[in-house]
Amino acid sequence: MSFSLSRREMLAVGVSGLAGLESLPLFANKPDTELDVIDCHTHFYDPTRPGGIPWPAKGSPLYRTVLPEHLRELKHFRRVTGTVIVEASDRLEDNDWLLGLAKDDPFVVGIVGRLEPESADFARHLKRFAANPLFRGIRISTSLLRTLLDKDKLDDLKLFAAHDLALDVNGGPETPAELARLAKRVPDLRIVLNHIGNVKITSNPPPRDWANGIRAAAKHKNISCKISALCWAAAEGGKKASRDLDFYRPYIDVVWRAFGDDRVIYGSDWPASENAADYATQQRIVMQYAFDRGDDATRKFCSLNAKRIYKWVDRDGRR
Repeated sequence: MSFSLSRREMLAVGVSGLAGLESLPLFANKPDTELDVIDCHTHFYDPTRPGGIPWPAKGSPLYRTVLPEHLRELKHFRRVTGTVIVEASDRLEDNDWLLGLAKDDPFVVGIVGRLEPESADFARHLKRFAANPLFRGIRISTSLLRTLLDKDKLDDLKLFAAHDLALDVNGGPETPAELARLAKRVPDLRIVLNHIGNVKITSNPPPRDWANGIRAAAKHKNISCKISALCWAAAEGGKKASRDLDFYRPYIDVVWRAFGDDRVIYGSDWPASENAADYATQQRIVMQYAFDRGDDATRKFCSLNAKRIYKWVDRDGRR
């Protein structure tokens, strides 16, 4: 059976072929294409400054001076164009130190500090820090959040929402379910789950309780999720974690399907995560997943969602 195309049909095929090429994911197929990448979970500290640091401990491989310039110097899968720092210290004065560090470095677009709700002078300290546009939120533990919820002491978190700041919460796999409780009680508070709930990542299917918690949290539109520290969650006994996206895919699938393209945020947890994998590897794993979702999803994951949720400051000279 013979087969031939008319000139008009060949032209139509050519046009559709070009359209198909144009629809290929830009970031996946053109590595040099500039992409705005805001790492929304980094830690910086200097053990040589007066008073030292409470974390990391002496003797740890992390016990060294770590500053934004060191993040910029790392090998990246995609160049990082800015960062939101998360304060790991519970000392009040360390919030001031980070704000001072950020003052003259436009690469730092926001800071998630540490203040403890229900502590003395919380409202006064919050008002002072919130006056600085780079102060974009605080982080608390899941155990503290549970106490506040159980004792119905949420006035400070409601005050926090009134200042238009975001709340990071860090804890174990039970965290997503606790965030769902909080979201019901304070629906105008922007809440960010850290490290997908620190679930242990293995070759086994994701734990059912954790996955159900993720889905329960995602039902509340004021909750978002940082896809961060995956390699750390997969490392066993000090060994390096898997470098293969497919190893992590079932866990990322649970999170991304629940929260959708609009409520997932990129973060590294560097340098805490460096013992599990180098920075470029950690980036590649999550970004290749985002690339598969398309260019719009990639832009949202890498910067735009965080811009809406943290309201980070786009500073002159950061890129």
